[in-house]
Order: sequence, then structure tokens, then C-alpha cells
Amino acid sequence: MRKNMPELRVLGTSVTLTEAMRRRAEQDLGLRIRFEVLDGFDAQRQAVMRQDSFDLYDQWFHSLDCLWPTGALQPIDIGRLAHWDEVNALPKTGRITPQAALGAGCNPAMRLYVQADGTLGGTPASRISMLPLTHNADSFVYLPAAVPELFAQTEESWSWLLSPACRGRAALQADAAIGALDAALALQAGGDMRFGDISNLGLEEIDQMMALLLQRQESEQFRGFWGNYADAARLMIDAGVAIQSHWSPAIAHYRAAGLDYRLACPREGYRAWYGGLGISSQARGDTLDAAYRYLNWWQSGWPGAAMARQGYYISNPLRSREHLRASEWDYWYAGLPAAEDLRGTDGQILIPRGSVRDGGAYEQRLGHIAVWNTVMDEHNYLVRQWATLLRRARPL
Repeated sequence: MRKNMPELRVLGTSVTLTEAMRRRAEQDLGLRIRFEVLDGFDAQRQAVMRQDSFDLYDQWFHSLDCLWPTGALQPIDIGRLAHWDEVNALPKTGRITPQAALGAGCNPAMRLYVQADGTLGGTPASRISMLPLTHNADSFVYLPAAVPELFAQTEESWSWLLSPACRGRAALQADAAIGALDAALALQAGGDMRFGDISNLGLEEIDQMMALLLQRQESEQFRGFWGNYADAARLMIDAGVAIQSHWSPAIAHYRAAGLDYRLACPREGYRAWYGGLGISSQARGDTLDAAYRYLNWWQSGWPGAAMARQGYYISNPLRSREHLRASEWDYWYAGLPAAEDLRGTDGQILIPRGSVRDGGAYEQRLGHIAVWNTVMDEHNYLVRQWATLLRRARPL
């Protein structure tokens, strides 16, 4: 590694910033790479408040609603992206197939292209806001033996998160931009509320939703709220949680603990998210060149395969297919039963032979989206109200 090679500082979350990923990137690129791993809200706040503290921003597309107007990121030149033509239709058009529903909320296509006036939109252009990379369709995880009366129903539903059968054993994601969407989906699925636009609640809707959630909390519906997948796993393994919001890497912890868990395919649809890489507005010269090399590395095949073993998808999956065993591709992308035990990124068995992924193949799962993770117009008000609910939670 050359002494004069710039160090790339990557700001983001534990979703993608793993030590194994950092080491492999250094090895392949010959760069010094430093990850700063924060939770989603703190990473977003630092990117806005300390714009000289990072070179690359590894986060969700919905955070662009807060970052882009501040000038924290610079446009990315598509001409410098080696594999742009391989990126599939989902981030470019908003649909994985022409027949798929768009889903409410922060569809990545509407924030992808930098328009002539510097704003973001869906009209194709030569510059983009972030390189679209990892994405998934999330729902909730539960222990069937702990909620047999719910598991006996013919279809899984977001309403289960607020069912009296789960009192004291439910948990939600602590980030208001995500946890509140799960709660809204649960309230709507259970018939407690109807929203004009579930991805963009008005002040009265937020007040009504929070009143209902605080009533649930008075009866101790929620055991806790978690900030990352390790905390989520601890709640289910050690704190008696039987049902909760879900991030895919937690399944390695559930499997290691011997939990008989199930990932839900809710009849109402998934809550989807899309992540990517943005370049700091402060990056120049050798640092900027190194940033583009890092972006291209992410689409070179190996990173996407590593993400698949955590349950995530990549924007140009066919290149990653070359780095996956046929049994891995068939399970993670094709929706087929696992032909053999599949191992996670730590080398341990993650998916037992014969298992089928919840929701089926890639196109099925991403074609069944109820809502995208979103920063609402009244996000600041939602965060303040959501904090009240978090304060009412029992200490873990």
C-alpha cells in the first residue's frame, strides 16, 4: 500500500460497513479505508453538520431528503461508473418489473438523477445523487411457538405487532423514520387508523397515531426499541421479545442462539429500503479518484455476493452471481429451496437445507412493496413525538 495513497473515510451504518468488507476493499484497491459506523440518525446528522468529516456516505436513499439540500454531497458522474449499464430497473424506474406496484414513499428513482437545476428527480440525466447498491424488502420476525394463535392464521399481517397476544413481547426499530412506518402499517392493518398517505403523515395523523401507540405502551405492549441488528437480536434472545421489526443480518444471531424464528411475508406488503454511496462535496483530487474506485469496487461482484449472504440484494446482481454458489443464488435470489446448508459471512450455517426465503424470488419480494423508508415532511415533529414513546419503554 503506497504511503501517499489517500485514506478514504466512509461514514455509514453497520448495515454495510463491516470489518470484513473494509479489509477486502483495502486488499483489492490498495487503499487505506476507515469506516465510521453510527446509527442511521447519527450518521445523517454528522454528514449534515460536519461535512468535512467524511469522503463517502454509505446510507439510505431516503436520507437524501435531508442531505442533498445542505450541499453535503456532490453529483456523481455516470461516465466514471464502470458498471452503470448493469444496474437493473428498480432504482432507475422505481419498479423491478413494469407490472410491479411502485409502493408509497421514497421510491429511489425519484431521488436518483441530478436535474439541470440541481434538484433530484426521476428524469434520466448524466449525474446521479448516490450510486444505488444494497436494498431489501423488510418486514418483521417472530417466534411461532410464542404466538401460536397468530401463527395459526392463514396470512401474516403487520397487525400482529400490536396484537394483545404479543403484549410485553413486541419491539420496534428506534429510528422514527423506520419504526413509525412499521407502527403505521400495523395500525392500518389492524383497522385502528386509515392514512391519506402512509409514507407522509400529517400533524393530526401523527398525533392520532402516537396517542394509540402510547395507549398500547400503557399496557406494556413494547418490550423495547432497538437501534441496530445486534440490539434486535439481544432483545429476542435475552429479553423475551417474540415479535419485532427486522433487519436481515440479525438472523445469524437468531440461528446461533437456536431460536425457531420465522420471517414474515405480510399480506399488506413489505417495507422496502434502498441504500447506496454518495461522495462528499469536499472530496477533490486523489481522494475523489479513490472514491470513484471504491464505488466501482462495490459493483465488481464480490461485495454484492457478500451482501447476499446477509440477505441483501445488490443493484447489478448478475455480476455477483459469478461469486455465489448455485445453491446460494437459488435461495437468495431465485426463491428456490436451499439445496444444501448455506453459510453466512462468518462461515457458520445460516440457512438450513430445504429452507425457502420468505416472499419467494427477488422479483416477487420487490414487487410486493407497501411503502419505502421515507423522511416525511413533518419528520422533525414525528421524531419529537416518537421520542416520547421511547422514553416510556422499560429499561432493558
